[in-house]
Amino acid sequence: SAAGVLVCLLEYPRSKRQKGSTMERCGQKYLTAVVKVFGPLTRNYYIRAVLHAALAVPAGFLLSTILGTVCLAIASGIYLLAAVRGEEWRPIEQKPREPLHKVETIKQPPSNPPPRPPADARRKQPAEVGG
Repeated sequence: SAAGVLVCLLEYPRSKRQKGSTMERCGQKYLTAVVKVFGPLTRNYYIRAVLHAALAVPAGFLLSTILGTVCLAIASGIYLLAAVRGEEWRPIEQKPREPLHKVETIKQPPSNPPPRPPADARRKQPAEVGG
């Protein structure tokens, strides 16, 4: 039970992507602060891989927790692969919002009306559309 809470606290905050933008999960900023407090223990994917593997071992002894064991073992393998590739968990920092620029209003309205087809062409169009 405590292991499940630990895994949930560790896994819920998303890491910032190397390219592109990342959407924060609802309430993630609070858990991000908790994960940041532990520093390299939670940022390093090697440590996460070992932690997931260690949590998978005791769960493997009961038939009712085999599925959880498999999930933790797969997660451990994925973290190990990510760590070998040089990835690590990075918090998503909020960018300061830039002030909105006012859209300039039209100072001089157009002096000429927009171009329109001749009156004969305007009368024929509704008949063609209806027929």
